[in-house]
Amino acid sequence: MAVPARPSRPSRPGAPPGPGRRPGAGRENAAGWLFVAPVVVILGLFMVLPILMALWVSLTAWNGQGSPFRAGVEVVGAQNYTRLFTEDSLARQDFMTSVRNNAYYVAFVVPLQTALALFLALVVNNRMLRGKTFFRTAFYFPSVTSSVAISVVFLFVFANSGAVNGLLGLFGVSGPQWFSDSRGVLHLLLSGLGIADIDAPPAALTSGGPFGLTWWDWLSGPSVAMCSIIALVVWTTSGTFMLMFLAALQDIPVQLEEASKLDGAGRWQRFRYVTLPMLRPTLFLVLTLGLIGTWQVFDQIYVMSQGDPAKTTLTPAYLSYRTAFRDFDYGSGAAISFVLFLIIVLLTLAQRWLLRGRGGGRI
Repeated sequence: MAVPARPSRPSRPGAPPGPGRRPGAGRENAAGWLFVAPVVVILGLFMVLPILMALWVSLTAWNGQGSPFRAGVEVVGAQNYTRLFTEDSLARQDFMTSVRNNAYYVAFVVPLQTALALFLALVVNNRMLRGKTFFRTAFYFPSVTSSVAISVVFLFVFANSGAVNGLLGLFGVSGPQWFSDSRGVLHLLLSGLGIADIDAPPAALTSGGPFGLTWWDWLSGPSVAMCSIIALVVWTTSGTFMLMFLAALQDIPVQLEEASKLDGAGRWQRFRYVTLPMLRPTLFLVLTLGLIGTWQVFDQIYVMSQGDPAKTTLTPAYLSYRTAFRDFDYGSGAAISFVLFLIIVLLTLAQRWLLRGRGGGRI
């Protein structure tokens, strides 16, 4: 038996229309696009378009003469990328050396600057501390000073007769020639422990290795020269991250700390179970910015070492510059920059996944 259709309810006067496009939505969308059009045009002209042009250059053998878009420029496709990983050449060796140097640089700088910034923020946030404005300014001052100027100052500080070696001399320690010493600190540690000899490394570590470098080269650690640059960067960047942590600390409700005190939590327990969980978004921001900044390091390398000694301070960013603007191989220089961009993106995503996985929530 057929069920009669239910009569439709008459619409009330002034009621909104049924499912479908809302009246006036087109005008609102047009107005929205009109407001954001200047930003879209600016980003397109000064960011998206240059990126696409650089991507095209990375697929060519352009030497800087004339326009890279003229008909006579040789298109090599992915050759500039493949020779960085597959071809046994000086280009691959230099690139992998720069990746190794930068990886150790990141492994030392990011944890040190994050820990120092958090410590300074906790000190400044202490309610019993007097002269907070002075300490905030003193800790932040290196971050607003020109990196080139501070790099020049550190050249004198770490000179053979500089303040660092003079201070070490007071304790009877003969300081190294910082910017002329290419020895890796892990090699020095293994030699000091009697495990391996720098001048005669184990044959098992020197007989082979991935990407054109031996295992002994990969296990070198940052060089003595790179350690001086690491000290400079940690000192100059911690102030900025300190302000981020300080803002997050001041945003934590006081009631949480008081409740944890009433529950009998000690200072370390309050820091671990109350403060750190509340700082997770800021911690992710600091680690991400630190990761990006350390993989893009250029100005300190350019001023202080230019990749020397023995290419132990060479980084991908400086190698891209040197390949393009000194060797006039703009295609390979652009390819190195895009590989560096891919490395940063992948590491950032991995870091986000690790932090979210440990905390069990979204960041």
